[in-house]
Amino acid sequence: MNDATAPRILSLGAGVQSTTLLLLSAEGRLPRLDAAIFADTRWESQEVYDHLDRLEREVAVPAGIPILRASTGDIRRDALDPSARYAQMPLYVRGARGEGMLRRACTAEYKLKALKQLVREILGYPYPQRIPAGLYVEQWIGISLDEASRAVGMVNEVSYMRSEFPLLFLPGGAGPTHLGWTRKDCERYLDSQGFGSTPKSACIGCPYTSNARWRRLRDERPAEWAEAVAFDERIRNGYARSIASGKPLHGEAFLHRSRVPLAQAPIDRVTRGEWAARQTDLFDELADEEQEERGCSPWACRGEDDG
Repeated sequence: MNDATAPRILSLGAGVQSTTLLLLSAEGRLPRLDAAIFADTRWESQEVYDHLDRLEREVAVPAGIPILRASTGDIRRDALDPSARYAQMPLYVRGARGEGMLRRACTAEYKLKALKQLVREILGYPYPQRIPAGLYVEQWIGISLDEASRAVGMVNEVSYMRSEFPLLFLPGGAGPTHLGWTRKDCERYLDSQGFGSTPKSACIGCPYTSNARWRRLRDERPAEWAEAVAFDERIRNGYARSIASGKPLHGEAFLHRSRVPLAQAPIDRVTRGEWAARQTDLFDELADEEQEERGCSPWACRGEDDG
């Protein structure tokens, strides 16, 4: 646990778990945060930005908790700009050698890097200055009880950011004192606070998007759906910089796991995970690769949860 002088920050993915932590801190049920940081890829759905604005207006500002927005670039623009440095998404690919996925580098570049840069500024040692030993922030990460195994294997990547998981352990508590909240507990709490419609945070064109979210984009947010369809078409042979440098993809790339153009993809098919989510609590623990994604945060991608 941190000492009294270490800044306490929240890695705010703006999804269910991290929104819960912000509200609990503002309410006084958890220790007061010094700041919450939203790492912005600049291609989130507008509903996420609207939710973030509401959190700032109705929760953070009244509680004296600044919400800081960090960014290293626009992921969509960079992918389509032949002159831009780009960290690739995990696109689904199909070629002469079979099917697979590109290595995911977007989270490290557009979320983790942005978060670390801002934390350095908070500590007063922006890159490339060396941060003195023993100086750090306590970083809250929204991992709930039902996904506690993720926290067990998570190490502090850099010495100046020490991770805490308040949904698992009470900050300042004696010994292994558990708050013990699952994602369902978080959802019930948010509903009681008027935040029951908290969206999942993810890029509009994230390849890990579920069929259910693709349908919502198509049916409820047609402009964002059109953006995703256009992006899918433009990355078919790889990213702009690779193509411009004479290194096109050996095969074809797609946003949808079916490896067909998004506009033609079978997004109306209800997956097993989605079907289970519609059922009673008997199915809550169903594990399936097609399970509804839960959002993208700096430390938990691939619906590797907290949104």
